[in-house]
Amino acid sequence: TVVSRGPLRSAIDGADTPAAMALSRLSRPFRQVARRSVQVSAARCYTPMIKFKAGSSDASSSVGNRSADELLVQLRQIIERDSTAGLHQLANDWFQQADVDNSRRLEAEELATLMEHVGLPLKGPEVQTFFEHFDTGKAGEISYTDFTNTLRGEMPQFAASLAFMNQYRGHYPSNLVALKSDLSIFDNDEAAEWAESIDAVVEHHGPLKARFLVHEIVDQAVRKGVKVSPPVTTPMLNTIPQSMEPEYPGNLALEQRISNLVRWNAAVMVSDGNKRASGVGGHIGTFASICDMWEVGMNHFFRGKKFPGGMGDQVYMQGHAAPGAYARAYLEGRLSLERIMNFRQEVDGKGVSSYPHPRLMPDFWENPTVSMGIGPLAAVTQARFFRYLHLRGMADTSGSRVWCFIGDGEMDEPESIYAIARAGYEKLNNLIMIVNCNYQRLDGPVRGNSKVIQEFEGVFRGAGFDCIKLVWGRAFTDLIESDPEGKLIDILERTPDGDCQRYAAKQDGALVRKELFEDNGIGHMVAHWSDEQLLAAFMQPGGHDKQKIYAAFDQATQNAERGGRPSVILAKTLKGFSLATFQGRNTVHQQKTMKDEEIMDFRTVLDIPLSDDQIKMGGAGLGGEFFRNPGPDSEEVKYMMERREALGGCYPMRMPAKVSSLIELPPSSNFEMFDAGNPKAMSTTMAFAALLRRLMKLGDFGKRLCPMVTDEARTFGLNAFFHEFKIHAPFGQHYTPVDHDSLMKYSEAPDGQMLQEGISEAGAMCTWIACGTSYASQGCPILPFFIYYSMFGFQRVGDFIWQAADARARGFLLGATAGRTTLNGEGLQHQDGHSLLWGMSNPAVIGWDPAFAYELSYVIEDGIQKMWGEDKDLIYYISVYNENFPMPPVPEVKTLGLSAKEACLKGLYKFAEAPAGKKHTVRLIGSGSIMKQVLNAVDLLAEYDVGCEIWSATNIGELNREAQRKERYARLHPMEQPPSFWVKDCLGDFDGVTVFSSDNITQYPQLIEKYIGGSCVILGTDGFGRSDTREKLRRFFEIDQESITVAALSALSRQGKIEPEVAIGAMAKFGITHDRPDITMDDCIPQY
Repeated sequence: TVVSRGPLRSAIDGADTPAAMALSRLSRPFRQVARRSVQVSAARCYTPMIKFKAGSSDASSSVGNRSADELLVQLRQIIERDSTAGLHQLANDWFQQADVDNSRRLEAEELATLMEHVGLPLKGPEVQTFFEHFDTGKAGEISYTDFTNTLRGEMPQFAASLAFMNQYRGHYPSNLVALKSDLSIFDNDEAAEWAESIDAVVEHHGPLKARFLVHEIVDQAVRKGVKVSPPVTTPMLNTIPQSMEPEYPGNLALEQRISNLVRWNAAVMVSDGNKRASGVGGHIGTFASICDMWEVGMNHFFRGKKFPGGMGDQVYMQGHAAPGAYARAYLEGRLSLERIMNFRQEVDGKGVSSYPHPRLMPDFWENPTVSMGIGPLAAVTQARFFRYLHLRGMADTSGSRVWCFIGDGEMDEPESIYAIARAGYEKLNNLIMIVNCNYQRLDGPVRGNSKVIQEFEGVFRGAGFDCIKLVWGRAFTDLIESDPEGKLIDILERTPDGDCQRYAAKQDGALVRKELFEDNGIGHMVAHWSDEQLLAAFMQPGGHDKQKIYAAFDQATQNAERGGRPSVILAKTLKGFSLATFQGRNTVHQQKTMKDEEIMDFRTVLDIPLSDDQIKMGGAGLGGEFFRNPGPDSEEVKYMMERREALGGCYPMRMPAKVSSLIELPPSSNFEMFDAGNPKAMSTTMAFAALLRRLMKLGDFGKRLCPMVTDEARTFGLNAFFHEFKIHAPFGQHYTPVDHDSLMKYSEAPDGQMLQEGISEAGAMCTWIACGTSYASQGCPILPFFIYYSMFGFQRVGDFIWQAADARARGFLLGATAGRTTLNGEGLQHQDGHSLLWGMSNPAVIGWDPAFAYELSYVIEDGIQKMWGEDKDLIYYISVYNENFPMPPVPEVKTLGLSAKEACLKGLYKFAEAPAGKKHTVRLIGSGSIMKQVLNAVDLLAEYDVGCEIWSATNIGELNREAQRKERYARLHPMEQPPSFWVKDCLGDFDGVTVFSSDNITQYPQLIEKYIGGSCVILGTDGFGRSDTREKLRRFFEIDQESITVAALSALSRQGKIEPEVAIGAMAKFGITHDRPDITMDDCIPQY
């Protein structure tokens, strides 16, 4: 806050006093700030000026001999009297004094001067006494932090402890306590008998048995249809008892050999790749922790593309585990040795990608899952969209399920938590999530002080999931089931995850024996085991026991077939499992290479047929023998291929449909509805709604269009779609909407075509991806049109748009209410002027900024042709505006021989020729809603005998991309004539003035500035938005018709074609001045 006058300023302006002399060094920098702030100081000074008063009356009588503590008490009294404002004023004065020498610190005399101003004069030895109280480090000067920390005193203790791990988590007493005596159905005596029964169980058998008993009673009540909520957490046991496990259907011994080969090749792929190409990176530990689950799924559960009832399952693999998918594909013969030896080395086209990237491996991967959090939400919306296709009769997806592997650290992502809630209330029984609970993030434990499996169970069960816990392997389960009192389970539930991770990392059976068993008085339970046996049992949790994995997966798939809710498997694993030297350690995620000795140990554990010499040769990055493939005729590979054939083919595999051969596109006449113009005012948003409605009524093609909104349909004029096309609701509409008697009533239906996504751009964007990739996931092309507040697109969900491009999604994104001044009333957080520039960072995004309805229609036709007629994996982003104005007809003017439509689709076309007979001619270029301001400037410039040639720039980004491609060609072909490109052909041969105005920040049109001949002036909406009328906002950002006029005249004067006084006169006439106060940034940037 800048203070222009006050007690401190008064002291400076006063007589030649010691205080004035001490503060005189403030004057110069302070006055510089004050001068440039004089016009806005009233608006910017939020802290009222405070005239400090002295402390208590008895303080002055003891001046000269007060202690530091007494002085602190009096200073606090002075500040507290003026509350927060007083503290702010003190801070202002402090920094005015300290900023002079840029030290931001005060010496003893300076502190005394400040205290005198505050109202606490220091006399004699008090100056040094008080200063030394703050100067604890004896530095001879104090900072503001030193001052405030001492003034504040010691921080109070924060009331937190680890007691929460065992505290009662029940509900507060409910209103039933007060009501039960009034309910005739309630029998107090009967309730007392139930309570006494529980008391007796606790007394004679302990709380654990009572817990199990209550759980069973509640579960039985739920099974009988009683409306009671089950507990959100259950004992830390495997959900499926050993006695209920189904018989394993495969050859366990053979599958173990296959798992060992896959695990081996995945690990050495990363290690070998980093030794031959240092720094390419990769992750060894993640796949090691999910390998057993991955292999059980691949041999018995994950359905391939030929499986009946759809095109198989969709499996969202943890991105860091990608080497495991490559390792199996290598054994299957789908990836060559050369490719996996070039892990993360893709430039030459011989390698494989770091993570699941369909854009880089279009025949292999389907679903990008890195960065963190995008996989879970995408999996949920994919499952939902499969159901959408089925209920609308567009595709049979009855046999397609969605599996999603999630890291326990990834559960921290807000997208993961939202995904869980959404799957629950959508009742997506075709979804199976698997949380890989290895207890480790990238740096350390996920919840070192807690139990993540129990925590996650509460989250998932509370959201409506069927929760299957896969915690203990067979040996440890035997131990638990042999404990009739349940003491071991109680101990395990009280042992923090951080300790469990430590036991796994230390690999010391004696340590496990002592801390888990002997220290808790149950050492006798493991007396029959050696330390090695105990460690082996502890080190094989449920996520590494194939029998138990199969039981959990089998239960989850049964839920998918006949259940009414999604399933989650919480699997306890070890990060880096079988990699003895670093499994469970905090550094395992960063492990990129293995030493020869580590590889030899790994070989021994997995029983890989390699000699020490072969390992040393492979470890030096010298040979393919390092990788093991027994060949297509081996027992292992034959078994793998037989199992995959039974499940519908190898996986992962991407098989996109050739849409151009499947779908008949509508004739161009459907996109000519705006060619004649419309004298009735309308916005481009309304034009989009009218065009989309027309297209959706075009038979089979129309049924394949999917409009999507995030609870803003009425804002964008799509509320008429509610009744006509209906909102998709899988369970129908079981209520009477409040507007049921209106024409455009809110209608929901299982076969509804429109997707109402709620207030979640992230969720909507993931649904858009599922829709835009349906041509590949189900061979059923659906074209999404997602319309949203443009500010909440790239800025909020840019990561998901990048994921969409990676997934090769096709569709339209409509950034509605675009423009920093066109969306005038919403203010700083809503007004967008940079999405088109942001879109340029995504190579698959083609960003458009149409001004008129016919331009918009042409762009949508072009997008449909490119994406479905030519099978291009593109995303069309279109800015649409909410400003109404009459729409002009298509101009007849040619642009370098091309029609307006042809040139419009190249990104730039001539809208109008300059009139003859004017003394001077300028070119005006506009886009979006500011095109109207450009056209209005024509008449204003005519008053100065200036004619205007008008251009419409529909796509700056593609003009720039084309120019870069052609410039690269010229750079690499220096002997050839440089090729031409559209923007240079249109605008390059010109020595006059060009003014470009848009509702975007200036960096966007600057992408083509260097290709524009003559003098170019670019006007844009740089800076933060704010609320006001469009007229005032456009004047503030200087993009209105008057600012365009002045910019043209000023540039003409600089070219010497008119006198500067003409431009100055225009500025005076239109009220345009240099001064432009900006409360958002004036204190942050220099003013000119």
